[in-house]
Amino acid sequence: MYAIIKTGGKQYKVKAEDCLDIERLTGEAGSKVTFAEVLAVGEENGALNVGTPTVSGAQVEAEIVDQFRGKKVVAFKMKRRKGYRKTRGHRQELTRVRIVAINA
Repeated sequence: MYAIIKTGGKQYKVKAEDCLDIERLTGEAGSKVTFAEVLAVGEENGALNVGTPTVSGAQVEAEIVDQFRGKKVVAFKMKRRKGYRKTRGHRQELTRVRIVAINA
């Protein structure tokens, strides 16, 4: 069984025991999180239950594994022959979660 959830403005296809990195959620490592915005629930090689916009009564339970920061992304601007150079860096704060159960 798999589910498509929405969190942090993005959509993820998840199965039980999957680990994924999502945008920062509040909570300590080891605490439980419930995702109520389940867009679809389906069986492998079977039926797909698509919500309008969400599947009513469906939830995905997860456990927070770690809070960390992602790799540094560098945005570099330059205009040739003008001496203009600008460097900006960004590190996104992320949460690693392990999917425990999909309740449809």
